[in-house]
Amino acid sequence: MAESTITAKGQTTVPASIRQHIHGTAGTRLVWHALADGRLLVRVKNRSVADVAGMLTPAAEKHVAIDEMRP
Repeated sequence: MAESTITAKGQTTVPASIRQHIHGTAGTRLVWHALADGRLLVRVKNRSVADVAGMLTPAAEKHVAIDEMRP
């Protein structure tokens, strides 16, 4: 288990083993979530919305009239 300490300025160092595991380098963004049960979840924010743009292909353009949607 990796461990770090929070400094007086509220900073901490991500342990080397964790940085290697997440392929973290300078500038890697982390997203912190405090869970209701007291646990802390830290996620790597390695993709932006721009990175995933265009991943999904639009469905074939099939237009349906409102009357056809009603049973």
